[in-house]
Amino acid sequence: MLATAEALGILLAAARRVDGVESIDTLDALGRVLAADVVSPLDVPPMHTSSMDGYAVRSAELAQASTARPVALAVSQRVPAGHVAAPLATGTAARVFTGATVPPGADAIVMQEMASVSDDGRVAFEAAPAAGEWITRQGADIKKGSVILPAGTRLTPQALGLAASVGCARLDVVRRTRVAVFFTGDELTMPGEPLKDGAIYNSNRFTLRALLAKLDCDVTDLGIVPDRLDATRDTLRQAAREHDLILTCGGVSVGEEDHVKPAVEAEGRISMWQIAMKPGKPLAFGAVRRGSEREGEGGAEEAFFIGLPGNPVSSFCTFLLFVRPFILRLAGVEAVAPRVYSMRADFTQKKGDRRNEFLRARVNDASGLDVFENQSSAVLTSTVWGDGLIDNPPNHAISAGEIVRFVPFSELMR
Repeated sequence: MLATAEALGILLAAARRVDGVESIDTLDALGRVLAADVVSPLDVPPMHTSSMDGYAVRSAELAQASTARPVALAVSQRVPAGHVAAPLATGTAARVFTGATVPPGADAIVMQEMASVSDDGRVAFEAAPAAGEWITRQGADIKKGSVILPAGTRLTPQALGLAASVGCARLDVVRRTRVAVFFTGDELTMPGEPLKDGAIYNSNRFTLRALLAKLDCDVTDLGIVPDRLDATRDTLRQAAREHDLILTCGGVSVGEEDHVKPAVEAEGRISMWQIAMKPGKPLAFGAVRRGSEREGEGGAEEAFFIGLPGNPVSSFCTFLLFVRPFILRLAGVEAVAPRVYSMRADFTQKKGDRRNEFLRARVNDASGLDVFENQSSAVLTSTVWGDGLIDNPPNHAISAGEIVRFVPFSELMR
């Protein structure tokens, strides 16, 4: 069995960015991955602006201002945000508002709370401002010609706002990763159908489809495939034709009814099988050959294949730890590792497992970690109860108060 780090390394080394780039409206680009750097065509802000409601002044003209001897200036202009400011006349102040252009010649803003207006409209100042006070300089946020979003960035709401702030109406993004998914097991039944003796509802279909949706994949759901080698091979051939990745759930163990592994070996290859982790040991990685109808079209000769175990917690954890970073790398994202936090264990686990364990845990009110009592790979309740996974090394017992590695679900799903 491969160590988890070695297995992940194999997957990421094999991943290559999918071909195809499209230009889309920035408003529609949430979750997409940039195919090219976004370079700013302008300074932001494009001029010196006021960061307060107040008065634009020449600081030297107020150098002698004090409480005992205020300096009063006439107001020569009023500059709301979005309006052009005239040069500041000598011996005057300009009424300005937050975001307004600073009049040429002014070098400081005095907050309106620090000034008083007399009946004749003049404004009095009782202290001298420092040069540059409350002025946001041109280019303080972004310099013209700088890369504000590098290729490979997965676009968040704030990234879209940043692109819009430099006038980008459209963005070049990598096309969506095409994923075919199917499930094996004669015992599987869909919710809404009668549950026969010996059957279970197919929870994995709902979990995995939702996880793929969070990664903005173009998903083809091929449903539940009968536990037969011929049916599995037929579905693999169908899935390979137009997809970048084939994702299966179940059938990758060593039982007589587990047909996915031999089917993939017949239609392509298995490069990796079985990982020293708990839950999720029987994870398979390889590729399936494309049919002749795809030949000569310039596409890859194979579709990647990842086979997940059928137990619901195993498929959930292996998706987060292996499939997610693999799909992100296919989309062109370089930084795929989740942030890991050092946190205190508020429990004791007297015996470690020979495999790398991923324990479902929750952050308690004392900022420590509790673990779900039943860590079975069939207990899906633990994934809803928990806030993330404790990455526990092989053969390691955990003592209360010990610092452990914690990976939040929020990191594994972003």
